[in-house]
Amino acid sequence: MNKDEKIATRQSFGEELAILGGKNDKIVVLDADLSVTTKTNYFAQKFPNRFFDMGIAEQNMMGTAAGLATCGKIPFVSTFAMFAAGRAYDQVRNSICYPNLNVKICATHAGITVGEDGATHQMIEDLSLMRTIPNMKVMCTSDDAQTRWAVNEIAKIDGPVYLRLCRYATPKIYENQKFEFGKGVQIGNGTDATVIATGVVVSEAIEAMEELKTKGINIRVIDMHTIKPIDKEIIIKSAKETKKIITVEDHNIIGGLGSAVCEVLAENYPTRVYRMGINDRFGKSGKAGELLKYFKIDKTAIVEAITQDN
Repeated sequence: MNKDEKIATRQSFGEELAILGGKNDKIVVLDADLSVTTKTNYFAQKFPNRFFDMGIAEQNMMGTAAGLATCGKIPFVSTFAMFAAGRAYDQVRNSICYPNLNVKICATHAGITVGEDGATHQMIEDLSLMRTIPNMKVMCTSDDAQTRWAVNEIAKIDGPVYLRLCRYATPKIYENQKFEFGKGVQIGNGTDATVIATGVVVSEAIEAMEELKTKGINIRVIDMHTIKPIDKEIIIKSAKETKKIITVEDHNIIGGLGSAVCEVLAENYPTRVYRMGINDRFGKSGKAGELLKYFKIDKTAIVEAITQDN
């Protein structure tokens, strides 16, 4: 992991989408008056005839994307997660997922790491909302390389996909890593604990793993970039091979990654799971790094959670 080189997944998304647009002329991009911030402006500059600024009308944007999909286009729809999963939920459910249309919803500025925008814009319920809709596939990427892979991967999938992206710049974790949709990435082989993380907190989990090594505690980190369908095999395997299972997410502990992991283990290999996330409350305004610490989903909190029983 390169701690000195950081990039926000929204940036990686925007850059890679513009590259993908040159390879596939079926791709069209829709944005809700936020293209400079969501980084779809890179695509707009290269392919203005395939870019549509729908204005501050997210519900209409989802309906338009659904219509374009019925005409054989591959719409990539982007806005803040609060608006994509929240304001436009009805249209995502009924206009896109019910007819199983080929729309890619790429939602930026998810989680508390939106920072100073505060609770109204800190979407911490989107994974829960999106993964409960039939036909929807859900992804949450952790770094630059993984996000670039995901942008290309979801274009190949026939059907709706929700890709969760963040504003907060995180370290580059991967180099020459091969990813597979629906399969988590195991980092380390420790047996003292497994930390299953997703999105921006994966790098925090890796840093915690490195610190714990100095204390003689060896853990493994699972980067769960696909939330639905979730990798049941790696979850069950880790529960059998390690002493403790901890989930970490920049999301409400209800309905997100932690809940998904608990569902798998309850049905297949009953195991106690400690869920770290936003503990069923709204976020608050502050700097992203400080909020990770405040809500106890940073490196220090992960180390404490693992060492408290050791």
